[in-house]
Amino acid sequence: MTKILIVDDEQKIREMIRKYAVHAGLETDEASDGMEAVEKCEMNHYDLVVMDIMMPNLDGFSAVKDIKKFDPDLPFIMLSALGEEYDRVHGFDVGVDDYVVKPFSSRELMMRIHAILKRVNSSGTQRDVLTVRGMSIDYTARTVTIDGERIQLSPKEYELLAYLSKNAGIALTREQLLRNVWGYDFFGDDRTLDTHIKLLRRNLGEYASYIVTLRGVGYRFEKEN
Repeated sequence: MTKILIVDDEQKIREMIRKYAVHAGLETDEASDGMEAVEKCEMNHYDLVVMDIMMPNLDGFSAVKDIKKFDPDLPFIMLSALGEEYDRVHGFDVGVDDYVVKPFSSRELMMRIHAILKRVNSSGTQRDVLTVRGMSIDYTARTVTIDGERIQLSPKEYELLAYLSKNAGIALTREQLLRNVWGYDFFGDDRTLDTHIKLLRRNLGEYASYIVTLRGVGYRFEKEN
């Protein structure tokens, strides 16, 4: 299901948007300020963010900039009570897709949301992405970024990480990993797997601990490690 993040310091506005979004078949999540929005985008995948500009702790423009560092293609609709040309221009400069001025029609907002989602889908840019804190695995593009920087993995290292992460929380035996990553006709031994795990962990740096060794069994990817 398509999931959107609604970010506004006014609870009534969040509730109103959520009501119409759910009615339209969208899954929703909420944040009350820019800082919380950044944290939620680091931990979860959203298809679109509706973001207010004037908020405590971190304003909407700054939040968009921070989120774009690790999820550059995530679409945004900005909400503002100001409606000045400067805000519109600045919003587009930081990568905002659309702009709605308060007070706004909920029906119009939903039309804009669907228009952006349709464009993203038709352009083929909607990605299958897993984000864990500052690490983002883009299964569609076969890329991995850490704190906004793309890291270089060998094809087998990427395939190993992709298979582990797509089965997060599941204990995977060495036999399962060799069969599904290297193929049914693999005739090597466990040392091949262990060597690639070692190399993968080295490339993941501080996120290496998300790959947990299960002695006598295999490995498991833990998102909450």
